[in-house]
Amino acid sequence: MSVSATTATTATATTASSSSSSTSSLTSQDFLKLLVSELQNQNPLDPTKTTDFVNQLTSYSNYEQTSTLNTNLNSLATSFNSLLTLSSTNYIGHAVEAKGDTTTLSNGQATFGYSLKSAAESVTLTVKDSSGSTVWSGSGSTSSGKNSFTWDGKDSNGTQLSDGGDYTLSVAATDSSGNSVYDYTTVSGKVTGVDSSSGTTELTIGSRSVKTSDIIAVTS
Repeated sequence: MSVSATTATTATATTASSSSSSTSSLTSQDFLKLLVSELQNQNPLDPTKTTDFVNQLTSYSNYEQTSTLNTNLNSLATSFNSLLTLSSTNYIGHAVEAKGDTTTLSNGQATFGYSLKSAAESVTLTVKDSSGSTVWSGSGSTSSGKNSFTWDGKDSNGTQLSDGGDYTLSVAATDSSGNSVYDYTTVSGKVTGVDSSSGTTELTIGSRSVKTSDIIAVTS
């Protein structure tokens, strides 16, 4: 066999290998073809060592096992997400409390909650509309732990706002030294649907969505 023929064939095999690697679609048949080509075109005066062939076989075996494992894990994740979505339908019709700061005004009121790491000296609650404008502000409970707040849907002038709007509660809580003791805010409402189109299972409360992982209580 001529050196030029060997070189050309080896280059062809190398190109095929690079193409297969770039698309991550190297099959067992492709690998065997490359291995046979390598055996056929090796230099008789300097043949490939047996240990090199064994290393190649071992590397491909590990690659194939990893690919199979990834496929199985993806299948398992899909099944788990389907199971989670199915399980989450049990929330429909129930009132829940979840971590979040925005909820929908319904029946003339919006229910929030907030948690303080320790007792506060001063707590200021601010309700803003969807455009970020403040519609109401006042003081809140200073007790350590969970606190509840139900806004009556009236702005600072006493005007009743219409149902359907989204409102956000912000909490400023400080101790006697002026340090913040605010922990987190919660929203409450009845679950009306389940949505997993984004890849994460979320519960619909009014016009808002919350992650199932943010649910901290089922109240009814």
